[in-house]
Amino acid sequence: MAMQKIRAGQALLPDGWVRDVTVTVDAGRIAGIGEGAADLSVDVLLAAPANLHSHAFQRAMAGLTEARGPDGSDSFWTWRRLMFRFLDQLTPDQAEAIAAFVQMEMLEAGFGASVEFHYLHHQTDGTPYANPAEMAERIVAAAETSGIGLTLLPVLYQQGGCDGRALSPGQVRFGSGLDLFAQVMEGAGRSIANLPDAALGLAPHSLRAVRRDAFPALPVLANGGPIHMHLAEQMPEVEEVQTAYGARPVDWALANLDLGPRWCLIHCTQMEPNETLGLAATGAVAGLCPITESNLGDGIFDGVRYMEAGGRIGVGSDSNLRISLAEEMRVLEHSQRLRDRGRAMLATAEKSSARRIFDAIVRGGAQAAGRDAGRIETGASADLLALDASHPDLDGLEGDTLLDAFTFAGTGTHVSDVWSGGRHVVQAGRHIRRDPIIAAYRRALAGLRGSL
Repeated sequence: MAMQKIRAGQALLPDGWVRDVTVTVDAGRIAGIGEGAADLSVDVLLAAPANLHSHAFQRAMAGLTEARGPDGSDSFWTWRRLMFRFLDQLTPDQAEAIAAFVQMEMLEAGFGASVEFHYLHHQTDGTPYANPAEMAERIVAAAETSGIGLTLLPVLYQQGGCDGRALSPGQVRFGSGLDLFAQVMEGAGRSIANLPDAALGLAPHSLRAVRRDAFPALPVLANGGPIHMHLAEQMPEVEEVQTAYGARPVDWALANLDLGPRWCLIHCTQMEPNETLGLAATGAVAGLCPITESNLGDGIFDGVRYMEAGGRIGVGSDSNLRISLAEEMRVLEHSQRLRDRGRAMLATAEKSSARRIFDAIVRGGAQAAGRDAGRIETGASADLLALDASHPDLDGLEGDTLLDAFTFAGTGTHVSDVWSGGRHVVQAGRHIRRDPIIAAYRRALAGLRGSL
């Protein structure tokens, strides 16, 4: 990987905005920040955040689940049944092509890395592949194609609910006991060794899907990597956990799990104020997916209270219905405004709405990904994002105001360049392998969409 010097008209460094700065990228990292000639000039340079929560295969369902069911109702749970039906058709080749397409879209949207919450392990009848890590290796192969920085989180999924019921036919592709799951983890670890800057963690799927007695073994299996878990996403989930365990999900997790900076709790849209404050105090990251959460009717994360208490956040695209960095930030802020009937809810006296959100998600995303990134600083991984300030939305703007315009007026066409671990994978707004990735995605879709 050749050294590259990037000259930025504006850049957001950890201490704030600076003008006319040259950032040197070498061997995948930021090797220096200063003045001088450059190989490339960009208008605005930012740290590129990690997309901290993705189920890549769900991208192929986007837009196909928006009608009411036969009984005239629709919810997260009816959507989930459609997702299970879709999975009955999905092959490893299709999963790889879809994942590469998703990762390409993430990069073009301005994300510098992907955290894949990977629970699609087995064949359609639940039988493991000859290689138990077959599907995990397909995510890694997709990352080799797209060039995205990858954190792979194989998911432990043991039961159909808190009462220990068996997995439904739609869930058997996910299910593993601890011994089989250890084989998946071992194979995934071998596979990511082929990538230059990948990380491996794990994900207990949820309190509903993982037995309580399995949690003590997970930090050892994670081997120092990040641990992610869905938590408190839907009211029926809250009620099920409360009935079975005698506490709401976040309260139970706070009392029974060693939550801390290695943990990322996904969604947390159903929290009482004391739970919000308790989670903020742990140093764990709340993994927010505002586009998916609004699409599925999950609820609204208590961002104002959580961030005022020092809570850490990142954003992810989850179902990948729409992959947009600007829109995830916009929906997060707008949801707070709709709930509390105000404006600039996440802004402070020092930082605008978008600036405060952006600063939080680059830090929180890097933490959740187990990635030494999230900042333009010497020694950090070169996950970088450049914006085209000649776009009419951004023309003549500077600093926080420019970032606000990108977030609240942006259409997704402002991203000019993206580097992931120093790899210059988006140039002039297009991924460098865009055409073959799209062609493979189109082939994967043939026949799949009819399954819904």
